[in-house]
Amino acid sequence: MANDYWLEAKNISCFKNGYEVVKNLTLKLKNNENVILIGPNGSGKSSLLELINRNIYPVIKKDAVFKVFNKELINIWELRKRISVVNYDVKSRINPNLKVIDLIISGLYGKYCKISHISESDFSCAEILIQKMSLTNLSEKNFSHLSEGEKQIVLIARALIKKPEVLIFDEPIANLDLKSKFYILDQINELTKLNSKIICITHDISMITEIYNRVIMLKDRTIIADGTQSETINNKNINNLFDINIDVKKHRGFWHIYRKN
Repeated sequence: MANDYWLEAKNISCFKNGYEVVKNLTLKLKNNENVILIGPNGSGKSSLLELINRNIYPVIKKDAVFKVFNKELINIWELRKRISVVNYDVKSRINPNLKVIDLIISGLYGKYCKISHISESDFSCAEILIQKMSLTNLSEKNFSHLSEGEKQIVLIARALIKKPEVLIFDEPIANLDLKSKFYILDQINELTKLNSKIICITHDISMITEIYNRVIMLKDRTIIADGTQSETINNKNINNLFDINIDVKKHRGFWHIYRKN
């Protein structure tokens, strides 16, 4: 029988520079759900991403289990093919004169530069993705000529070109202006038409749109709430999560916070 989960963690702890960055984590992520992981800065969100991406490793102990795609030991190259992480910090490392289509194609090779001698199938794959994501008007532009929101969506396209089973967003609307934030939110919502499952890591409640089946709240490296939006998003949980006194309400598919007098 096929396993229902692509990630299984039980009693997992990880250390980085002598500090316990993942603390007794027990978590299962299903193959058929989009998940948003929300918490304040320093809550352990990035450490969980590093654990999934095999940048840090769990402590070996008797009762601990950590499986990705039902494997305790998985080849790092297989992992890179099946999971894509969209990390926007790389923007500063990309050659400003690199064309968008060349950047997207580079995702097939795990690089951020123009690839020499690409195949017709690679080019065709990029063209199809560019059309699906309505990026035709950007494909011949230099990366440096794009708006910040356009740069974000091009990096998402680059991550999608290898058709990953899981697409992980790390703070996708951080440092964007209001127009760019709505642009990225709309584009991410459109991605549900593709086959990849989405994991979004954020501290921003406005990221929680209707595409997410499950909300996981992380505070001080501990899961304090886990369930559907209606089960988890309420004043008690949000105030506990961020140590603040606010009201949270849903309007037209988006969650909004209101400061109490």
